[in-house]
Amino acid sequence: MKRATVWLGLLMGLAAPLGAQYRHHKHFFTAGGGAGVPSGDLKRYLSDSPAFRFNYGYRFHRFFQVDTGLDVVFYAADVNDYYESQVGDLRIRDYQYFVPLGGRTILPLAGDRVLLSFGGGGAYVRYQESIRQPFGEYGPRVECPPCRSRSGWGYYGLIGGSVALDRRKMLRLGVTSQVYRAETSGDAFGGVPPVRTKDKWVNTMAELTVSF
Repeated sequence: MKRATVWLGLLMGLAAPLGAQYRHHKHFFTAGGGAGVPSGDLKRYLSDSPAFRFNYGYRFHRFFQVDTGLDVVFYAADVNDYYESQVGDLRIRDYQYFVPLGGRTILPLAGDRVLLSFGGGGAYVRYQESIRQPFGEYGPRVECPPCRSRSGWGYYGLIGGSVALDRRKMLRLGVTSQVYRAETSGDAFGGVPPVRTKDKWVNTMAELTVSF
């Protein structure tokens, strides 16, 4: 019994560092900026534009993660109109929103210091004209009757990679490209006619990630 206890202690001591080697962070909060590039039926009407991304990922397994987030592309339709409201002329600009819901496969290298990933899933896409609210985010909101929108559902795929910047691997720098394909319909939007279109976007962004 004493000898068995000694061997069990030795095995547990050897297994501890191996288990630590395969520990991974589970929560990934990512923010990034880059460009959104339209193509498909939109190529004639919209232009390459600056973009922002926020993403949350839950890494439930060393090699798998589920994701959701938001991509926003700014002014791709080059809308620059004004709405004559009771509080003055308010500027109308256009925004393109992408809400992905899916997952990715992760290839960890160098003990999770480098993470390569690819994946995809479903996506909701919406193009929206909005006015700049005169009272800020927390004051009374002014409606915009002439603002137009169109939306639809589709899917996305992604490929990316990141490198840890610190020893605890809590802070990461990376690049991810997400390709969206969707069919949208609704109002005329910029130069886009009021018909159903088959849209494609490639949103590529440099990202900063905090994980734990």
